[in-house]
Amino acid sequence: MARPMSGKRPKNLKFTVRALFDYLGRHKLLLAAVALLVTVSALANLFGTYMIRPIVNNLAAGDLRQLILGVAVTAIIYLLGALCAYGYTQVMVRAAQKVLLDIRRDLFRHLQSLPLRYFDSHRHGDIMSLFTNDVDTIADALNNSFAMIIQSFIQIVGTLILLFVLNWQLSFLVLLGYAAMFLYIRYSGKRSKMYFNRQQEALGDLDGYVEEMVNGQKVVKVFNHESENLKSFQERNRRLQKAGTGAQSYAATMVPAVVSISYINYAVVAVLGGLMAIGGLTDVGSLASYLVFVRQAAMPINQFTQQSNFLLAALAGAERIFETMRERPETDNGKIRLVNVQEENGTLVACARKTGRWAWLDEKSGNLTPLRGDVRFEHVDFGYEEGHPILKDVSLYAKPGQKIAFVGSTGAGKTTITNLINRFYDVQGGRVIYDGIDVRDIRKDDLRRSLGIVLQDTHLFTGTIADNIRFGKLDATQEEIIHAAKIANADSFIRRLPKGYQTRITADGSNLSQGQRQLLAIARAAVADPPVLILDEATSSIDTRTEALIEKGMDRLMEGRTVFVIAHRLSTVRNSNAIMVLDHGRIIERGDHDDLLRQKGVYYRLYHGMFELS
Repeated sequence: MARPMSGKRPKNLKFTVRALFDYLGRHKLLLAAVALLVTVSALANLFGTYMIRPIVNNLAAGDLRQLILGVAVTAIIYLLGALCAYGYTQVMVRAAQKVLLDIRRDLFRHLQSLPLRYFDSHRHGDIMSLFTNDVDTIADALNNSFAMIIQSFIQIVGTLILLFVLNWQLSFLVLLGYAAMFLYIRYSGKRSKMYFNRQQEALGDLDGYVEEMVNGQKVVKVFNHESENLKSFQERNRRLQKAGTGAQSYAATMVPAVVSISYINYAVVAVLGGLMAIGGLTDVGSLASYLVFVRQAAMPINQFTQQSNFLLAALAGAERIFETMRERPETDNGKIRLVNVQEENGTLVACARKTGRWAWLDEKSGNLTPLRGDVRFEHVDFGYEEGHPILKDVSLYAKPGQKIAFVGSTGAGKTTITNLINRFYDVQGGRVIYDGIDVRDIRKDDLRRSLGIVLQDTHLFTGTIADNIRFGKLDATQEEIIHAAKIANADSFIRRLPKGYQTRITADGSNLSQGQRQLLAIARAAVADPPVLILDEATSSIDTRTEALIEKGMDRLMEGRTVFVIAHRLSTVRNSNAIMVLDHGRIIERGDHDDLLRQKGVYYRLYHGMFELS
């Protein structure tokens, strides 16, 4: 059963931050430009405020020339700051999008490298949430927080320095206010961090549930399950509400608390500063500038607290992304490749051009083994979970050109056998032999290139019908596509469509019938022209009339190939060279159709039961 992704407190916060900074480091020049522009903008704001001192003093002294000069310098400083602020916002947008581009690309590339086991154990909604919710939170943090944090830091430090320059006695009171602000921010940040993680977890869970329900609406309506689904949705929705309320409650108190502390600080400093000015301990210009700094001291801290929400959510989302990218990719220790070959002086030699003849090349010894399609299982044991075996001591063979069928109840292990042939999973005991080679020694991409698979659950991609058939062989010509469609008896219905082979498919082929979608999947396998073909209940979604239409085409497709067939309809396996009857992971009967009928065992009862039902 799929499990929701964890959204708990980061186990390795240092790793998450380091990984994020690794991506930022790939665009050092852009980020350095942002840092420089932000620094100039922050300094301009500080020095613009400091210029209040000479302006007020010159005004009090009646020095008009110096007053005009001070106002002009202040205007230039603020203009420079405004230009730099505009510059860093534009550069930051470009830098952030480049970082997000890298993260999305690396995440998708890594997902492509993960074994099928990962996708079987994680809900698709959780995986999709990585590219939407989690990447979006990082985008918010980069666009809104990166520059603000630098600016806030410079302004906080710069303000403190200038406060001590203007009046060091009063600055100790200001430091106490700063300390109170940071203590509250630290406490509130820790609490909201925990709730933000719970919020991300609840959001991923809700997304996954909604996706499942949308995809399964037909089943939901057939069994009148709407009210139960609504209850389950409301439970998840309330969980998200509770986590979101906790996260926002703590985060929302940061700014009001900091502002309140700054107001108290300002009032105390204003009273004491006024008394010092009256007593001649400071000049009026310094006091005016000082009070503006104290009033503005809360602004960078407010900015920091406002961005904390984005930072907290971004860290929670970033950890989910980077934890996924730490998942071990599919291992492939194979050293044997599939290569084109041609015959020279009676000997097979590898060649670069496409010859239509293939062989297995052992990179270590240089030996070539012709690709024939001889598949054997030798005492194979396998289970998806430890302690729960699915296959137990399974041995079988399929000679080149033979058709082997698997029959049995759901969960007997039929599909598992085909999963081991193409190495979606590796055996835990025994071995699978392909043309005399252990499949674990063959590179996975080369192994799968030699196999054609038609699954029960057909998936079509957005694009034209021709593009979907070409998915089996990316360099297939239009003539090869049409030929494959004819083999699958799909050509006639394709030509009746408004744009024929150029008809666009959307939403996983929702504009086609289930039978038509299955025919396209069979055509996709046909265009690949593989020596070994796996049909995993490929006709289960096709009506009897459509099945009869494709039977001759399938016979042509299977001619000269090794074929493994999994089917519920026994009529589709009667002409098999051998039929394996599986029960609880063991082969309990084997033989051709006539042999099994004579045995009057499980197959005999299934076969006659089918006829009685029909």
